[in-house]
Amino acid sequence: MTFVVGLTGGIGSGKSAAAEEFARLGAAVVDTDAIAHELTRAGGAAVAEVRRQFGDDFIDASGAMDRPKMRALAFRDPASKARLERLLHPLIREESERRIQAARAPYVVHVVPLLIESPGYRGRVSRVLVVDCPAALQTERVRRRSGLADDEIQRILAAQLPREARLAAADDVVDNSGSLDALHKQVGRLHAQYVALARAAT
Repeated sequence: MTFVVGLTGGIGSGKSAAAEEFARLGAAVVDTDAIAHELTRAGGAAVAEVRRQFGDDFIDASGAMDRPKMRALAFRDPASKARLERLLHPLIREESERRIQAARAPYVVHVVPLLIESPGYRGRVSRVLVVDCPAALQTERVRRRSGLADDEIQRILAAQLPREARLAAADDVVDNSGSLDALHKQVGRLHAQYVALARAAT
């Protein structure tokens, strides 16, 4: 059975930076956000159903799902958010499982932003790794990379699991409140630990 580490954290915590370093060190990375983008880009497997359920207004000029428009709708209307999740989540889970089973690395890092909130994902991982940093730093990073207004960032943060709850559910924590080099050192230590655990589990 494949040894799977579930990597999670709030928006702007540094999940992608940690995942990139795990991949560089030799882990297989299966990222649910990346799969969601693939499903909803032009020609993606979910686009026709998004169009059918939400209408042409939610498909952009390239033929992809209009992500900003859909994000605004999801925050405004919980029923629409739930409908989109019912459409996408089974497809994401199926593709994630296929990639995990196909992986030939020592272990898999499964990046799932809502890992702790989603029992279906939590039950599929051997360990939970939380990438953590203070909320003020999350806000600053998201503002810098996305250009979102502070009130929208705060709405996203408020909709996510509280930091304390994520940390309470963690088997391992990467503190990403410092430099990229400090993050890489922590990931390097965890990589060695996960390789050993994966070997012991086979």
